[in-house]
Amino acid sequence: MKKEILELFDNSYPDREYTIEIVNPEFTSVCPITGLPDFGTITIRYVPAKSCVELKSLKYYFLEFRNAGIFYENITNRILDDLVDLLKPRSMTVITEWKARGGITETVTVSYSAKA
Repeated sequence: MKKEILELFDNSYPDREYTIEIVNPEFTSVCPITGLPDFGTITIRYVPAKSCVELKSLKYYFLEFRNAGIFYENITNRILDDLVDLLKPRSMTVITEWKARGGITETVTVSYSAKA
């Protein structure tokens, strides 16, 4: 996945704490064991500091996972790491909710908080 695809723009209200929530209900990747497609919903919630993520670039970043053989847990942590590295937000949570395969669903949640 190419985190270089991600773009940002200046937060016009850097002194105000507010939450941005981004939901992608059509996220796809591939199981690294079976090669079968995985379908999930990605939710990103963050309190920006100086920058915000540009949505078109985030869409193209998500598409990089489409043919990648990667576990749910790794996807969730990778997205958090890449976005925190780029944005340096006050806080961020990434939640991935995966559609049932073999009767089992999974939700992975990972969070980051800037040190005070």
